[in-house]
Amino acid sequence: MILPKGSYISPKLLILLNTFEQTLAASLEKLNTNYNPNVLSLSWIKLAIESLCETHTSIKTLITELQFPVSDWDDKWIDLYLDNSVKLLDVCIAFSAEISRFNQGQLLLQYVLHILDSSSNLPSSEQLVQAGRSLHEWMQQICLGSPKLERLVSVLHGLVGSLYVSKVKNSSKGKVLMQAMYGVMVKTIFVCSVSTAAFTGSLKPLVDLHVSDKFMWSRAFNDLQANVNGEIRRKASDNSHPTLKELEAVYEHVEKLCDIIDGDGHKEAEILKRAVSGLTESSEALSDGLDLLSKDVEGFFQIGLTGRDALLYNLRASDLNQENNVEE
Repeated sequence: MILPKGSYISPKLLILLNTFEQTLAASLEKLNTNYNPNVLSLSWIKLAIESLCETHTSIKTLITELQFPVSDWDDKWIDLYLDNSVKLLDVCIAFSAEISRFNQGQLLLQYVLHILDSSSNLPSSEQLVQAGRSLHEWMQQICLGSPKLERLVSVLHGLVGSLYVSKVKNSSKGKVLMQAMYGVMVKTIFVCSVSTAAFTGSLKPLVDLHVSDKFMWSRAFNDLQANVNGEIRRKASDNSHPTLKELEAVYEHVEKLCDIIDGDGHKEAEILKRAVSGLTESSEALSDGLDLLSKDVEGFFQIGLTGRDALLYNLRASDLNQENNVEE
């Protein structure tokens, strides 16, 4: 559809396009290599968003190398780009809000650990009651879900619809740009849908994209999508929510600690100490992962924002030049 039979692209443009697609394929293969089929972790999502930032940066470089001014862009491309950029900014805002929600929950856990780890002996009955109440409150907060993330389902499906563009302007540079942007958006939708599924523990955000084998990166993408989406669905079929590895670890330790605190039997200091130690380690791993991911989400947001601003600036400059030419 993008490059119909009979389309001519010069060798120079083909080199630019092939280089871009080879780089895209390599980035997808790297994500597949670093994907642990047993988990969806913050570390992998961080790697995926880092890779996404690199791909969005590379499309800017390609546009520069094409020497394809905005004044030559089809109006439909511009409208589509601006619409998609808003959707991607919404995705980043929703991710940042969810990370912030998890971090707020960490304050409750820090309070619990402060109570239970303040003495080498068993805490008092009152302290145990306070700790148990805070642990149950944390579990309720985590299970509530986020309305912003739930709204991303329609946003992601809207991005999928944008992949099927209308006829391409009769320009070889335009055809190269559209083919490259198609690859960028496919990767973007995949990473955002998987990340949303991991955050929400739901299959609704998950999308299955069908990429033609005429693209150099299609095999790398199809393999990655099959592995990741397949594992998420497998976990769902096992009646366990596909969620973040680090969050699952904390949840398990919170449940163990609640069982100890809520139990009617005698509480041994050593058993409680081991439970507190396990929660401390898992909670710290979650906090570290959230902090690192937060920086990458912010970086992706800035890339989207600067790209949108640059396009709007160039459009205004182009309109101004046209007005000056008319006056002259």
